[in-house]
Amino acid sequence: MNKIETIVRNYIVRHGMWKHDGSYIVALSGGADSVALLLILKNLGMSIHAAHCNFHLRGEESERDEQFCVDLCEREGICLHRIHFDTLTYAEKHKVSIEMAARDLRYRYFAQLARDIEADGICVAHHRDDNVETLLLNLLRGSGVDGLAAIAPKNGNILRPLLCISRQDILDYLAEKGQDYVTDSTNLEDDALRNKIRHHVIPLLETLNPAARENIAQSARYLRQAKMMLDDAVNAVEAVDVPSQPEDSSNIITIGKQLVMQAASPEFILHQLIGSYGFHGDTIDGIIESMNSQDGGIGKIWKSNEYMLCIDREKLLITPQKEMDNLQKEKAFRLPEEGNYSFAGNTRIRIRRYPRTADFTPSKESHRITLDADQVSFPLTYRLTQQGDRFKPFGMKGTKLVSDYLTDRKRNYMEKMSQHVLTDKAGEIIWLIGERTSDHCRITPDTPSILEIELEENSEV
Repeated sequence: MNKIETIVRNYIVRHGMWKHDGSYIVALSGGADSVALLLILKNLGMSIHAAHCNFHLRGEESERDEQFCVDLCEREGICLHRIHFDTLTYAEKHKVSIEMAARDLRYRYFAQLARDIEADGICVAHHRDDNVETLLLNLLRGSGVDGLAAIAPKNGNILRPLLCISRQDILDYLAEKGQDYVTDSTNLEDDALRNKIRHHVIPLLETLNPAARENIAQSARYLRQAKMMLDDAVNAVEAVDVPSQPEDSSNIITIGKQLVMQAASPEFILHQLIGSYGFHGDTIDGIIESMNSQDGGIGKIWKSNEYMLCIDREKLLITPQKEMDNLQKEKAFRLPEEGNYSFAGNTRIRIRRYPRTADFTPSKESHRITLDADQVSFPLTYRLTQQGDRFKPFGMKGTKLVSDYLTDRKRNYMEKMSQHVLTDKAGEIIWLIGERTSDHCRITPDTPSILEIELEENSEV
């Protein structure tokens, strides 16, 4: 076991990457990094398979790389799994870059292969210099802590045993073993930003400090440790205040404003909590600024590609934009007479009239109401609330704005937006659905007939 193999072995053991009775897949491209990874793990005594992907992106080079991997594995006695991809068609179909298409295809294949052969891990050949390039690349993109932190040694069953050594270490190892490898000609070009960093920026930094690579890699590791501590802080906030599932199956995620604003860095905490919903940078700054304003930003709305965020009294509310768009498109539904109706997805309403009996008791259920049938004029209309809607809540003498009533009931913005009402022929609200009926249809001692209205939502039709 030589020096490099010893370093890698210690790194693997330290990060719990090796089960002595386990088997592992090595992602083998034929390049120096993956060839070194294959030989090091084999020499350490790990049970390994190799997997090669031919993306058919570089013509004869792609075929050359595959044949090299076949010959290498045959010589070393390692089982090689191969697959071919039409990467360009995949990229066009899924509207992603060629680089992203290749990545998706590669990792999907590795995951399936790992299941098929019951492998314990998938080993990829990222090394220390990749950390340096990634940090510099993400600095240029304005990334947060997540982008600046070092690449993780383990991510699920993806293992990176070579993060402890440099590209030069790898080349020296292969030279010592007399092992050749293939070179991807696109890595020598300056078309990609990463290649420009590799070929020009890092060498320039090394003229300022010969230890630039090692120092930047060390900074990335420190940033990763800091990120892990920050993640613990964010997880503590989530554990206290962010439900793992939307409340009441309403698809609304809520985040307490107070816990965010009391954090040492509200911007960071908020980014960690809502970044996955597409809210970043200036948007997060705007949300924090609004929450700090005199009115607390209540009612203000921000949109990402797929989600909408609203500042409520005590919480931030996040809901899929598609749901709010569907609400805005929802049309009123006319109920001309008594009977059963199905509409608006899986909403059902049943309306029936019956004589009042001596043992009659008014309904107290939120989804079913009983009214004085003679005071209700058809057709009825089922619709969303509108600005300026008023009604006379049961038991009150005067009318009240629906918006004020819902505010008093501490209903949040999303709940107000999705609130439905039932109106009579004159357009008067007879039921603020799920909340309260109108006083003008109340049952009195002289009421001879009862009108019962029952609502079922999100039920199977």
